[in-house]
Amino acid sequence: MDNIKYATGKRKTSIAKVWLSKGSGKIMVNGKDFKDYFKRSNHQMQIQRPFEIINQQTDYDVKCRVTGGGLTGQAGAMVHGISRAILKFDENLKASLKKEKLTTRDSRSVERKKYGHRKARRSFQFSKR
Repeated sequence: MDNIKYATGKRKTSIAKVWLSKGSGKIMVNGKDFKDYFKRSNHQMQIQRPFEIINQQTDYDVKCRVTGGGLTGQAGAMVHGISRAILKFDENLKASLKKEKLTTRDSRSVERKKYGHRKARRSFQFSKR
């Protein structure tokens, strides 16, 4: 089974396990079609972006298992995983995907709440009197 490539993508607290195979452009997420799983159009466009950059929208089938986080984090994790799996098929596409920063893990996550503050940076209201 050399025609199926596996890669893991991460974003915030989401983890996407991606299996990529040659096919007809079908994208399945947790057993559903990705348009049923991700209702927002910006998430759908984000997931299709790696294929649009390499001009192969209907060449690969994607089977994905996403856990953790919210929908935005999961969509970002999928993009990261899909990009890494594409590189396992064809290493020559690395330059175009790297230029769009799709192969790099986005390390930004939520800042922790600090003691004596209301949120991560927001303090309680100061009262002089």
